[in-house]
Amino acid sequence: MATLMDMTMEELLAPEGYACSCGRTHRAGLLMLKIGSGALRFLPEALKLLQCKKPFVFCDENTYKAAGYRVEAALKQANAPFALFQFPQAHVEPDEHAVAQLAAAMDADCDLILSVGSGVITDCGKVLAQQKGLRQLAVATAPSMDGYASNSSSMIYHRVKVSAYNACPQVILADTDVLKTAPDRMLRAGLGDMLAKSIALCEWRISHIVTGEYYCAEIAGLMRKSLNKIVDAAPKLLARDEQALEAVAEGLVLSGLAMAFAEVSRPASGLEHYFSHLWEMFALLGGETPELHGLQVGVGTALTLKILERLQTMRPDAQTMAQSVAAFNEAAWERDVRRVFGVVADELIEKEKTLWHKNDLNARRERFKRIEEHWDEILAIMAQELPGADETIALMLSLGLPTTPGEVGATPQQARDAFLHSRDIRDKYLTSSMLWDMGLLDEFAQDELLGISPK
Repeated sequence: MATLMDMTMEELLAPEGYACSCGRTHRAGLLMLKIGSGALRFLPEALKLLQCKKPFVFCDENTYKAAGYRVEAALKQANAPFALFQFPQAHVEPDEHAVAQLAAAMDADCDLILSVGSGVITDCGKVLAQQKGLRQLAVATAPSMDGYASNSSSMIYHRVKVSAYNACPQVILADTDVLKTAPDRMLRAGLGDMLAKSIALCEWRISHIVTGEYYCAEIAGLMRKSLNKIVDAAPKLLARDEQALEAVAEGLVLSGLAMAFAEVSRPASGLEHYFSHLWEMFALLGGETPELHGLQVGVGTALTLKILERLQTMRPDAQTMAQSVAAFNEAAWERDVRRVFGVVADELIEKEKTLWHKNDLNARRERFKRIEEHWDEILAIMAQELPGADETIALMLSLGLPTTPGEVGATPQQARDAFLHSRDIRDKYLTSSMLWDMGLLDEFAQDELLGISPK
């Protein structure tokens, strides 16, 4: 019987879903996917499929220039009524204010959300579609992220980066005539986002051992397929090679489908994403514009691979863990969280006390016991899933991606703070969580591992 990674795209999108060996039935909710030159010609067919009478089309200044005017022309040619909104601000953040702008601008008789953009625009469309109880059609403007087909959106609420779970768009149109016009930095961002997947899969398998978190080997296989497709195409992407653009776009959609099937972002997001989440939060709290998510994730990938390479040379030590447990001071932890997170610290501290309980020392001892008992298995997982740090960094440098925190605007202190406090912003078991359980987190927060030149 075919597994997820053996299926064609049509089979993956089958509305009846797939009864997986993990015991769940996986469904994506994506009804139509068109990737390739001239894919926008399928817009009228997509509107008919979704039984749409009047779409609410939205974009920003850049995505209107990339594809918004093409969508507008196609709708007029089809004699289809529509409402069009363009964000007036030069930089749009995926937050409650942006969604409120959309809700206020939307005509009451619109029956479809038609987003024209990449990460921020698509994610805002997902949230708006959920709020309004409507379907979404996403027109991709850049292969810069893997969230087009996922059932989650990466949003900022009260200046905290969160994953909001909603639904994936029912139609995705990725016209390579549009994608090839994306700036180089957005193409590089897509590569940075995808290079992270080996770490995400590694941490997912480790978390399954240590915490009992749900894990699906078939979804993991699908994610590996998408990663391999994109890495193989990467050298030709910046040359706007047609086949490379299609391969990368398909790989990004496969990655999103893997998240939709898992119903969480776990197959695609690990510690490397948390470097990005915190650097973005630090920039926003400081009133600055953060670097592109995928470029930050690429740097986080380089750092995390170096950290994991060093971890593979070590073994759990009960005495080290016991000393760390004895030294933990909740009041000191709270003070540090307040220093790092500022106005959002109270919310994180409250969630830790009432929901997450990651700092519970008895639970920590239990996790350490499982780490110790399964260490050889954990080492085998790292060896199976992770490419070499030097190999990955060499690929990134050959394609012009940043590889150190300073290149994406993070100070040395912010690099350390992001690493040490990555485990504090959500209830997800990361490499930093395991290092904390082992009593090694502070030891690993060294300049050389975090890509910071020693003073």
